[in-house]
Amino acid sequence: MMETIESVRGALEAERRAAFDRRVHREADSLRAAVRAGEFDAGAFAMGLELEGYVVDDAGRLAAAPENVFETDGCSRELGLHNVELHTAPDVVSDGGLRRQASELRSTHRSVRDVLRESDRRFVFDAMWTVPPEAGTRRHLGDGRTVDGVFLADGMRPVPRYVALDQVIRERNGGRIDLDLPALASAESMLVESLATSMQPHLQIPDPTDVPRYLNVATRTMGPILSLSSNSPFLPADLYEEALADGSEEFEDLLAETPHELRIPIFERSVEDGSNKCRVPRDVKTMDELIERIASDPTLVAPPDLGDQEGAGNDGENGEPDGDGDEDTDDYRAFAAKRGTYWRWVRPVFGGEIPRADDGDGTPDGVADSVRIEYRPLPTQPTIRDTVGMQALVTGVLRGVDATGHPLATLPWKDAEASFYAAVDDGPDADLRWMTRDGEETTATGRIYDELFALARRGLDELGVGSETIEWALGPIEARREATHGAPSAWKRAQVRENLADGASVAEAIEEMQRTYVERSASGTPYAQW
Repeated sequence: MMETIESVRGALEAERRAAFDRRVHREADSLRAAVRAGEFDAGAFAMGLELEGYVVDDAGRLAAAPENVFETDGCSRELGLHNVELHTAPDVVSDGGLRRQASELRSTHRSVRDVLRESDRRFVFDAMWTVPPEAGTRRHLGDGRTVDGVFLADGMRPVPRYVALDQVIRERNGGRIDLDLPALASAESMLVESLATSMQPHLQIPDPTDVPRYLNVATRTMGPILSLSSNSPFLPADLYEEALADGSEEFEDLLAETPHELRIPIFERSVEDGSNKCRVPRDVKTMDELIERIASDPTLVAPPDLGDQEGAGNDGENGEPDGDGDEDTDDYRAFAAKRGTYWRWVRPVFGGEIPRADDGDGTPDGVADSVRIEYRPLPTQPTIRDTVGMQALVTGVLRGVDATGHPLATLPWKDAEASFYAAVDDGPDADLRWMTRDGEETTATGRIYDELFALARRGLDELGVGSETIEWALGPIEARREATHGAPSAWKRAQVRENLADGASVAEAIEEMQRTYVERSASGTPYAQW
């Protein structure tokens, strides 16, 4: 324990942070030169995926993941003791590559499920847990102890970098983190971020100089794609019981103030240090500018696992609060750590594995170092089929816009930002904004979705995905357009209202909805067919 405390203290030292910043800027200069020299050029577009979830016990309550589950290939730890991440190895985007992504996720999930079954636990594909642990939500999120001036949240993995970041964020917020959410005004630590889980598709871009263009396009797709995928409209059930206990609040009033995608404000506010680090990224023109933005982003802590900040780093865990499993190249480990707290909803990743190609030999030129886009706004989806469908949608749209010369990137940035937060608030009923192929701005949802899926099909076709696989991947997502409830968040709200109408209390209504969700998710039936 004291070793963790000493690591945290070192990470918070002003002199160490200054040395870390100097190293980051040196590595940024080297990275810019390497990109210009072609060292990050890749032979093909490639895809990968991170998929977070949480563990529950046999009563459906939140529970810690047993340590032996992390011995499973393709499974890694996250911020909370209850969090688990599944991830895929990268594949060149192709017919076989997209199918392999699904196959690998299923295989990893089966292995995780089998391990958890031994302790009467299960893995849930969901974006926010709503059935609290036996001790209750507030106790779970608030319990901890202060050791030699450092707060250690009981529910957080004792990774020094997590603890150090939590220490900084708590101090800059006066000891409590302001959330300003209905039924959850504040929290004791950034452990509250472990309420929420997400999926992150990754797309490798062959020519790094194209990355800024793809990032700008990605920003403009976030609203429409999130509107079809929103999946976190409720906090844990016992929080509503507390909020409604004195009779001064009505549940419908709380619900009216609650976003369809609570995960977004929870993450943005749980890591808020006063510098607005977690947000929609501004447009960027060049790789040099993008690298400089990351290097100059405010430094919260000097990562305690990088050894001598002035010299070469040593091997170690590069934990970060969103828990991504990025494999940034070892030559730029300080820069990679800095990028780990560059909390933008789309961001670049440098380095990685050689993607698998259909011939099994990796990319045509065998390049490992590359640049990819991490697409971060999406909540965890109910099934693997839905997850791979969203991965295909993101991949196809980004490529389709570029391949067709679609003018989406000319949509004003403020409109793209407004579209995103409209989807956060209203899910499938959001007031979205889009630039049509004719260069006209529109808020017509039908037209937006028509173009979105047309571009996705074109992009996947351009990348060599066959028509049968395209329809297999995109069909369950496009079918949400005709579903009774266009996104899982809307289904969850409807289920809770039905349960209330049948006489359930608010907590009972939410927990019954959750049980139904978990069972339907476990069936593997795509959401649109529920």
